[in-house]
Amino acid sequence: MEELKAIMEKFAESGWDLISVPAQQWLDGSADKAALTAAIKQADEECGSCGCGLDPLYKRALELL
Repeated sequence: MEELKAIMEKFAESGWDLISVPAQQWLDGSADKAALTAAIKQADEECGSCGCGLDPLYKRALELL
């Protein structure tokens, strides 16, 4: 659970509304799991191979959810 929390904190700090908003909602305890999962999948499709530090976190977050 700590690993997932750390990933969500990175997503929330990313500044990319697609994942930062649902990640912050998860951290606040008010997330819709389906919406969060969909947002992470979309982020992975759009940016999952750009070379940034978030790339490997998308798939790992999905595994942990």
